[in-house]
Amino acid sequence: MDKNRKVARSRLDERFSNMKPIEQYSAPSKGWTRAIRDALGMTIDQLAKRLGVHKTSVYRFEKSEGHGTIQLKTLRKIAESLDCTLVYALVPNDSLSERVETRARAIANETHSSVRHTMSLEDQEFIDRNQEEQINEYIRENIRDRDLWE
Repeated sequence: MDKNRKVARSRLDERFSNMKPIEQYSAPSKGWTRAIRDALGMTIDQLAKRLGVHKTSVYRFEKSEGHGTIQLKTLRKIAESLDCTLVYALVPNDSLSERVETRARAIANETHSSVRHTMSLEDQEFIDRNQEEQINEYIRENIRDRDLWE
């Protein structure tokens, strides 16, 4: 498999490990904008003035944030007006390296069992080296990152 991608996966996994548990980043039920605005004691009129919009726009922004339909550029502008930083990330549920390894093993196991089955049907003896060694060799020699997600 591609060594550059392996290094990139490892670096991303390291960065993501610092973000766990992911639940700590769950938005409050009323959304971040409303939660922070309320915590600051800022009214909708005051936030609207800072944003340069009408207060009905702020109502719409808070509602769309709660529904998950707010645009990132709008949320970024709101964050700036609240002296906050918008943090946007896709955080994998599992390690990227483990996910790639698991997928490669699944493909190798499928191929390995298919070859064993075909050879047994043809009454050919299958040289039974250590199965794990065969799978690792197959992964090294035959599986490329781009082949994993077909």
